[in-house]
Amino acid sequence: MMTTPIFDFIKNYSKTDNVRLHMPGHKGKSLLGCEAFDITEISGADSLFEASGIIAESERNASELFGADTFYSTEGSSHCIRAAVYLLKLYGCKKIFASRNAHKAFISACALNGIEPVWLYPESKEFLSGLISAESVEEAVSKEDEKCAVYLTSPDYLGNICDIPSISRVCKKHNAFLFVDNAHGAYLKFLPESLHPIDLGADICCDSAHKTLPVLTGGAYLHISKNAPKLFKDNAKNALSLFGSTSPSYLTLASLDLANEYISNGYARRLKDCILKISDAKSKIKALGFEVADGEELKIVIKPKGYGYYGFDIARLLERSNLHCEFADRDQTVFMLTPENSPSDLDRLLAALSEVNKREPITELTPSVPKGEKVISLRDAIFAEKEIIPAVKSLGRTVAQFNVACPPAVPVAVCGERITSETLKCLEYYGIEEISVVKE
Repeated sequence: MMTTPIFDFIKNYSKTDNVRLHMPGHKGKSLLGCEAFDITEISGADSLFEASGIIAESERNASELFGADTFYSTEGSSHCIRAAVYLLKLYGCKKIFASRNAHKAFISACALNGIEPVWLYPESKEFLSGLISAESVEEAVSKEDEKCAVYLTSPDYLGNICDIPSISRVCKKHNAFLFVDNAHGAYLKFLPESLHPIDLGADICCDSAHKTLPVLTGGAYLHISKNAPKLFKDNAKNALSLFGSTSPSYLTLASLDLANEYISNGYARRLKDCILKISDAKSKIKALGFEVADGEELKIVIKPKGYGYYGFDIARLLERSNLHCEFADRDQTVFMLTPENSPSDLDRLLAALSEVNKREPITELTPSVPKGEKVISLRDAIFAEKEIIPAVKSLGRTVAQFNVACPPAVPVAVCGERITSETLKCLEYYGIEEISVVKE
């Protein structure tokens, strides 16, 4: 049985008559119901970025499960992304070739670390797609004489998974590091045949445990491959501390700790059963006449234009039945499921979709991802004096800072790029009415 040292310590502490002459301010008194378990770095509780006790033990348990050197974050994959970019910079990487659908955390990390990403564009024109081919990676890194890295988002927000093994072979051939944002794919390790990036050849990987595992929001992992340079593992804690809060949530740490026991106790079987049910639901949704995208097992992505609706139309209709999707835009409605969803959840989704009346198809085309023209560096753009102007008046201006909600947290135009007519089409298509530009 997998140990749960963090949770055990917190549970035992909460049961005593200790006088809490320490943070947090609620002193364990209940307003929400969870305060008794919400502690700080008292004696015996260890310290996340200097772990040597219960947190270190729990991280060793996670490392055993994932087959990597695994470190906790209570601030999501965004925190891990910033730390990983720092580690690459520390090792001497001056350039990162990155899939264009990168999360804004990666872009800010590059700016903070003084690295200019070189964008790799997806094979499809889907704005959120990150399907980058091994051939395009080969073309990019084969020309590099200095240390470099490749950054991929896989799975992406639409469930697409890159060919990590092939891309890894290309990276190793040219001595480039492979860093995968696997925020949506922590569960991939526990499929009958692992599809986790670390097992497929990635050097560094981040997982948002809270997205697909029963972990509180913010719980995440930074994984370092056993085959990666020792510098990465040795400096991982320092890298995380550089960008992380000195007050990590012990509630989130406890949930990461308990997840180790949960995973080790039949999770692979429950996951397999869940995937079979989701696959069956996808077939039934297709039978209703909806287009369902191919992709990862725990996502259902409906592309409803052919059925006469935008993605956000479907989301609004489903909300009437108290069904809430993960994300919706003009092109798709995205549902994320896990073994914690009951079969009745899928039945309710199918029942609600069956009541949607088919209409004339929407023939509007999705604009291609604009290939931006860099005017100034990311860092200079983010720290420049800026102003907010209507997007329709931004032609020719330089993007200062991304203004994009989460989800999906993928900017249409990147800081430092000139706004072109193609950019304007995308801004209009995705409903972005204002944009931050460098002040003239």
